[in-house]
Amino acid sequence: MDFNLTEEQQMIQAAARDFARERIAPVAAEFDESGTFPIDNIRAMGELGLMGIEVPEAYGGAGLDTIGYALALMEICEADAAHGTIMSVNNSLFCNGILKHGTEDQKQKYVRAVASGEAIGAYALTEPQSGSDASNMKSRAVRSDDGSHYVINARKSWITSGPYADYLVLFAMTDPEAGAKGVSAFIIDTRVDGFSRGKTEPKLGIRASATCEVELDDYKCPADCLLGEEGQGFKIAMGVLDAGRIGIAAQAVGIAQAAYDASLAWSRDRKAFGREIGSFQMIQAKIADMKCRLEAARLLTLRAAWAKMQAQRTGARFTVDGSMAKLVASEACMYITHQAVQIHGGMGYSKEMPVERYFRDAKITEIYEGTSEIQRMVIGRTETGLR
Repeated sequence: MDFNLTEEQQMIQAAARDFARERIAPVAAEFDESGTFPIDNIRAMGELGLMGIEVPEAYGGAGLDTIGYALALMEICEADAAHGTIMSVNNSLFCNGILKHGTEDQKQKYVRAVASGEAIGAYALTEPQSGSDASNMKSRAVRSDDGSHYVINARKSWITSGPYADYLVLFAMTDPEAGAKGVSAFIIDTRVDGFSRGKTEPKLGIRASATCEVELDDYKCPADCLLGEEGQGFKIAMGVLDAGRIGIAAQAVGIAQAAYDASLAWSRDRKAFGREIGSFQMIQAKIADMKCRLEAARLLTLRAAWAKMQAQRTGARFTVDGSMAKLVASEACMYITHQAVQIHGGMGYSKEMPVERYFRDAKITEIYEGTSEIQRMVIGRTETGLR
């Protein structure tokens, strides 16, 4: 077992770390307060290759591997989870699905633009009445009589980057009678008539990562924007989420690392009863538990990234690896940020310190791209072979 990183992995990690510290960290609190979408930083991240790390250079990406992506995302999220959310959606949910299932023309047109940071991508699966139960969607896509296009009527909710997205990978029923096997995937250009956006959601955390509802009303989608084949949509969606969960695990590790570092520094500097609080056994116990959970989460995340790389070569599944990484990392993140607030005491509850932001940002990692309950279901069903 080799824990050494390749030169390329170290390079993308270092590039992400430098950018995060120089461009993101100084403005993270400001963007969180205002909820402003950090478009200039996102464009700059695209120029660095961070918006398409696993995308081949032929399609405008960095051409690196999943471990490099996870390492870079950890660095970005350590500075600000909202920037990391936008990066994760572009990389894992938008580009990944088109690279695997798209035509050459689709890759050149859509992946290149998003991977370079020129355009913003999004992923539209969730609906007001169907979150974890994605097969229960009400969106409909009907092919025209001449076969030239689909007429799509859909309402999708909680679309990350939705207010600014140029393109979406959207899922709709083409054969409602077939259930999950009747779902198809489409690439949507948001500038076409029939597409509209709802209000930007006022969220607890990751506030600079804009989220909204989108609606398609008799939207005419060209037939060549079908992703994969009719009826493959649910399979595409679940495969994309397998990859996306590795990104959320990496995000959770990044947030947790920031909270841990802040707590460690505070425990060394803050004094009570004439001593540094880090000398008290109760604080040391918290630090020890935080450190153990952080490193366990990091290792599971990197193992899941490695499993995805192996799957690309062997065709094996990495679903459980991604689910375990997301489950453990997100719950570790929630625990670590909670303890960080506790260690900081009253100052942990103040916006003058960043730990309250880490705490707010942490919660979403237990919810999106499959709740903790869904991850346990995926792992348990796979391990037992029973449903």
